[in-house]
Amino acid sequence: MIRLRDIALPPEHSPGQLKAEAAKLLRLPEARIKQLKIVRRSVDARKKPEVKFIYTVDVAVEGSETKILKHCGSKRTAPAPGTAYVPPKPDALPEQRPVVVGFGPAGMFAALVLALAGWKPLVLERGEDAQTRHEKVETFFAKGQLDPSSNVQFGEGGAGTFSDGKLNTGVNNPRIGWILEQFVAAGAREDILYDAKPHVGTDVLLTVVQNIRKRIQSLGGEIRFRTQVTGLCTEKGRLTGLKTAAGEEIPCTTAILAIGHSARDTFEMLEAAGLAMEPKPFAMGVRIEQKQSAINLSQYGRENPALPPADYKLVEHFEDATAYTFCMCPGGYVVAAASEAGRVVTNGMSYADRDGENANAALLVTVNPTSFPYEGPLGGMRWQREIEEAAYRVSGSYCAPAQRVEDFLAGRPSLGPGGVKPTYRPGVAWCDLHRVLPETIARTIAAALPRMDGKLPGFAAPDAVLTAPETRSSSPVRLNRDESRQSSIPGLYPAGEGAGYAGGIMSAAIDGILTAEAILYGYLTRNFYSQNGSF
Repeated sequence: MIRLRDIALPPEHSPGQLKAEAAKLLRLPEARIKQLKIVRRSVDARKKPEVKFIYTVDVAVEGSETKILKHCGSKRTAPAPGTAYVPPKPDALPEQRPVVVGFGPAGMFAALVLALAGWKPLVLERGEDAQTRHEKVETFFAKGQLDPSSNVQFGEGGAGTFSDGKLNTGVNNPRIGWILEQFVAAGAREDILYDAKPHVGTDVLLTVVQNIRKRIQSLGGEIRFRTQVTGLCTEKGRLTGLKTAAGEEIPCTTAILAIGHSARDTFEMLEAAGLAMEPKPFAMGVRIEQKQSAINLSQYGRENPALPPADYKLVEHFEDATAYTFCMCPGGYVVAAASEAGRVVTNGMSYADRDGENANAALLVTVNPTSFPYEGPLGGMRWQREIEEAAYRVSGSYCAPAQRVEDFLAGRPSLGPGGVKPTYRPGVAWCDLHRVLPETIARTIAAALPRMDGKLPGFAAPDAVLTAPETRSSSPVRLNRDESRQSSIPGLYPAGEGAGYAGGIMSAAIDGILTAEAILYGYLTRNFYSQNGSF
């Protein structure tokens, strides 16, 4: 096939126009293009309001590709690359099946690769299946009744299930295309295969994660929900088993630890067990909400229903900190993301159609271990808890502290909303967020807001809403691992966002796959040496 780049079309274009432009670029009659596959689609708003879609496509043509490429003479054409990821499938099987702890993106894709290899993994997930979990989350949103074991953080699909379902990443890895294909096969829309900023949406993810689980089960894998790992069994420093909250001991010499960034009690158990770990930088702040129509106008220059709801990504560097937006949810909602009693946490999500009235994003400030008020590997985690407890005390409930931007900048409490109505459920408590946020974080956000608004008018509109706190953007701890991806306890493989090696659905999935591969290839190597002797 031939790859064609930088085909620009208006948002309202018809499907036939893309094929016509491809034929024009190749200097061929349209009839000679036998197949066209969209590889990438992005939005170019540099000359707003004349916004364009930019396409990269692969085409199959009638005739010699070499001669056609030479004849068209365009630098925007080249032979299409033929690389595709294929999961490894060793012939040999281990004596004991591997265990995967956690069924978020890292654990899910690690389990899928192991299952495809014929290794029939056992998955232990502390939360519940997606359907039951969804019911518990809806009850929490509506009534403020938290289930600490089944919530926005814990359960089938991990924290990513209740998010925008973003699948873009700064990581360049050949496994990305394969991961996207698995999402589509499980029920996600096909446009995630080529959109520059693919997203699935919470409503679709609830089905997707169940279908991936069913596929793992069809390959011989086993998933146990409401099964929390509470201890390790070791012999001569190596992993020999896992203890569960129900008192069961599961024999195990190989376990992938994909626990997510909110498994704080598990972090404490691992620290007590002597697992090597260290504090790592992360970020905290607030969620900011604006009218989606205002963001569309700023980004596109005019409203256009043929364009997707606009997003943004902003960053401001200061002498002692950096403020930036993260996990922006066009047409989305601010959600209650608590997983521990008596603590308030916010996050963002949107549905597949992104048709909500508001836009929202995390507005975060970087923090480093040197600035943590608590020492030790879990110092950042303890700081998170302190801030979440302060947020809970504002109302004595899971209503989140909130403030209008103009009041936050003026240092006065807000008494109610303006034109932007907060979407957080079970509700907000209007206040002065300076009572909730650490002083350094509040000061940096206050300095960043007007500068960001200068880049994106409407971002810091007077009635834009700040809801706090956003403390779970990433893990505050890293579980150390060596080149084989094993921890200081051999046989235990930390992976994903909770272990400190990823930052989002896609990067966590990649890390889970790489960890599964390390186990598969490591077993192959050991098996080869055991049969043939060492060199």
